[in-house]
Amino acid sequence: MIRSFLTVSTGTLASRLLGFVRDSALAALLGAGAVADAFLAAFQLVNVVRRLLTEGGLNAALVPAWLRVREIDGAVAAAAFAGRVLGTITFALIAATALLALAMPLVITVLAPGFAGRETLQLAVDNARLMLPYLAFAGPVTVMMALLNAQGRFALTAFSPLLFNIALIAVMAVLLAVQPDATRAAQIIAATVGIAGLLQLSVLVLRRGENVATPVASPLRVSFDKEIRGFLGKAVPGMMASSAPQLLVVAGAIIASSSPSAVSWLYFANRLVELPLGIVGVAMGTVLIPELTRAVRAEDRAAVAHAESRGLELAVGLALPATLGLIVLAAPIVRLLFEHGAFTADDTKATARALMWLTLALPAHVLVKALSPAFFAREDTMTPLTAALKGVVLAIASAFLLSHWYGTEGIAAAIAVGAWSMAFSLIRRGAKTFGFSIDRQAKRRLPRIALSALAMGALLWLATRSLPSLTSGAHGLVQAILLLVVISAGIATYGLLLRAFGVIGWRDAVNAVRQTKG
Repeated sequence: MIRSFLTVSTGTLASRLLGFVRDSALAALLGAGAVADAFLAAFQLVNVVRRLLTEGGLNAALVPAWLRVREIDGAVAAAAFAGRVLGTITFALIAATALLALAMPLVITVLAPGFAGRETLQLAVDNARLMLPYLAFAGPVTVMMALLNAQGRFALTAFSPLLFNIALIAVMAVLLAVQPDATRAAQIIAATVGIAGLLQLSVLVLRRGENVATPVASPLRVSFDKEIRGFLGKAVPGMMASSAPQLLVVAGAIIASSSPSAVSWLYFANRLVELPLGIVGVAMGTVLIPELTRAVRAEDRAAVAHAESRGLELAVGLALPATLGLIVLAAPIVRLLFEHGAFTADDTKATARALMWLTLALPAHVLVKALSPAFFAREDTMTPLTAALKGVVLAIASAFLLSHWYGTEGIAAAIAVGAWSMAFSLIRRGAKTFGFSIDRQAKRRLPRIALSALAMGALLWLATRSLPSLTSGAHGLVQAILLLVVISAGIATYGLLLRAFGVIGWRDAVNAVRQTKG
């Protein structure tokens, strides 16, 4: 499982790093004003659906269902089931895209009520309609990727999303050279989103010979028979539950839309939180769900305990140091990545303050990603959905209250409150329903992982106090080098502490990476 986890995480890391390049160019082109708020409100709508489909949501429902059909009825029946799922979801998303295009003014008004009566509303509607073609391509892409994951083939699914960011970066590089007005630039970027979806689909279709989709003997069909209805009944709640972090950000944007630039500040702050969350969360949904599903179906308690324990260790081991690092280094990171062109120093300060509060949600998000597969493997998608909806309602209520006193920072804090509500709901429900099987090694390692992360956080805090050039107005190259050195030192220290505390040895790490599935 570790090797597959690292494959998916590497692809996700590459995608997230390209995402930072994309957002840095976006900040330089649009800044954090009304045009940026309109574009980012529209982009968040499409991005939520994209994440809902492509980053673990549909995968969480399709993998157990496909494996069950294959084990019970054979490979031919599994291929036919895959063909019906692919055809039905593609048809449903094309229809949904058309309906959203017609109802977009109402949708944006609901998601960003603060735009009502302002020019920002029409800008957001125009941008969202230009982005919508992506949704029609996202359906077949997701089904094909999930089928690969079910077969234990993760490389193509891990790296194909890179095309989304590569296409946007290429277009924005041209726009930075041409320097059109912000409104025109936003429209061109919005249109590119749909083209990026077509590129991603093309790569998977071209690999059809490797059984990416369904065999030729099982053509695509639109069907709403009992089997497909049962699958969709489990898939839709699971997809919404897997998109809980994005739903919380949308909830925050609903309140933030009434404050100028607040939507932009929250968006850019959340982009930094999504780097570690994406590495852990996508890998959890892609790798851990198939592992747990096989163990649960075989009623192998030892395998269930091993998968859950290693998944929790990896999640905590990556989330805790990332949380502390983002809190301590919030201002230098935001300044380096986004303070260019139209993005001002005041925008950096506001984004960094929001980031410090928003980062408190990261451990909770990772816990949700680590705990949800235990429910998905048992084909229980309603429990994670219920937890997600409770968290969203709590976040909206908290944001409404806290924004009056603390502005954007209060909204970010409310998002963290909603995330922890989700995590505690899953912990309580899981312990009551089936109990979480954590082995002895995990009980020994987890406290040591936490102690190592705290020591690393203290080192980073001392570094920011002893290196004034890191936080003052030094040259951008100097700040970049200092930040890279500090982060590298923190990672090295964390690794050495894990080794010193006996969490993992170098030989264990190498063997885990080399290990292949039997």
